[in-house]
Amino acid sequence: MMRTVGTVSRGVRCPVIREGDDLVKIVTDAIVACGKEQNIAFNDRDIVAVTEAVVARSQGNYATTEAIAKDCRAKFGTDTIGLTFPILSRNRIAICLKGIAKAFKKAYILMSYPSDEVGNHLFDEDLLDEKGVNPWSDVLDEKKYRELFGYVKHPFTGVDYVEYYGELFRAEGCEVEFVFANDVRAILPYTKNVLCCDIHSRERSKRRLLAAGAEKVLLLSDIMNAPVDGSGCNEQYGLLGSNKATEDSVKLFPRDCQSFVNALAESLYKATGKHIEAMIYGDGAFKDPVGKIWELADPVVSPAYTSGLEGQPNELKLKYLADNDFADLSGEALTSAIKESISHKEADLKGQMASQGTTPRRLTDLIGSLCDLTSGSGDKGTPIIFIQGYFDNYAKEAE
Repeated sequence: MMRTVGTVSRGVRCPVIREGDDLVKIVTDAIVACGKEQNIAFNDRDIVAVTEAVVARSQGNYATTEAIAKDCRAKFGTDTIGLTFPILSRNRIAICLKGIAKAFKKAYILMSYPSDEVGNHLFDEDLLDEKGVNPWSDVLDEKKYRELFGYVKHPFTGVDYVEYYGELFRAEGCEVEFVFANDVRAILPYTKNVLCCDIHSRERSKRRLLAAGAEKVLLLSDIMNAPVDGSGCNEQYGLLGSNKATEDSVKLFPRDCQSFVNALAESLYKATGKHIEAMIYGDGAFKDPVGKIWELADPVVSPAYTSGLEGQPNELKLKYLADNDFADLSGEALTSAIKESISHKEADLKGQMASQGTTPRRLTDLIGSLCDLTSGSGDKGTPIIFIQGYFDNYAKEAE
């Protein structure tokens, strides 16, 4: 008999997590309680995912703006800094910028336009054509930017980010000057000391700046990559992946992530008798078609996961089989032929027409996106995601 249900993703509630909590136990208990409440039978290759936010919170992985400022002063040793390509976000980078502002007397901020790297727009890109601006070559100062584009507020947040960031720096006694360009090297006429604030293009930005004559170039991952006066830190990502905690502190990306998922998988096996995959997830990697925001402001979708989640999907495209290989079949004959193809598919379908149109992404990026959409970012209260049937296919019969 054919199974009528494929992949199921459940948001699972648990107590509010505080520093020092035994998160492995809390997650395990929540999954077991979910199974009892919903009458769920656990299976090998089920997936339990935990949002990075509660992992970092349980670790107490926080840093104040004063710690950020102290780290910046120690690592740059200068009064003037250039900041390149900060994303437009009150939650993601504003508090980091506040700490950076405390460290310097003058900051030049290079803003990409019309949008940042994750799709937040300073203004509608159609204005580029209307104003005759070439975003690949034109470098604008703030006066020219305002003449061309005025004071535009983000449609979702109601914030003019140029004004917002400017006020943020001036409130800390740091003089600020904005430059608008999409070539990171446009900062160099102003200063040779640069902190790259971009996320996914950061290594390329650093390489290009150094090749063009920059004296010192650091990345956000170089700031708070070690404790400052007992603060939290992230050795690999520094400030990348951080979120606003309070008006003067950030929650950093979690540390020791692989140890956590390994311990969680072991705990789940002891509790259920099944080999359940475990992962930590942050932002999903997807783009909003209306707001144009590409969600991935974290450096990675998943900083750690068990080995069964390594790799990419290896799937056949059902509609290709139906329209091509078995175009002359229908009904039960078509179903049987497709199931037979799936049951005997090759271990690596890369490059084959029958897999054309399947999603060419890593499993952890796909699953992390599913988790992020399931848990949301507000008050759902489900920082744990329980997924079943992800590795099933059309050929698997009901049990």
